[in-house]
Amino acid sequence: MKQQHSFDRHERVGALIRDLAAGFIQSESNSDPLITVTNANISPNYRKATIFITTIPDGREEDALIFLKRHAGDMRKYIKDNCQFKIIPHIEFAIDIGERHRQHMDEVVRKIEDEK
Repeated sequence: MKQQHSFDRHERVGALIRDLAAGFIQSESNSDPLITVTNANISPNYRKATIFITTIPDGREEDALIFLKRHAGDMRKYIKDNCQFKIIPHIEFAIDIGERHRQHMDEVVRKIEDEK
């Protein structure tokens, strides 16, 4: 049963990191491109967090990654100031490819339905 508790804690920490990252991005970035945090993965030892993002409009992911990497230290401080973690993780960013594929599939399905 202890592993279940650890797994729940791991998920809660990931969700908190995701929410804090989204709050930081909302307050610090402009809306061009609009950056959406889709997920956050935390390493088993809680020392590394990978935050997954998408952008609107499509194709602006590199601009968003440049912005986020430039402000990673500020985001880490924001997380430290807004939670009570013993260890503040090193933050990395990645484009959520799975979400992009899902959006593309939705678009294809809509086109097929419109043709009917």
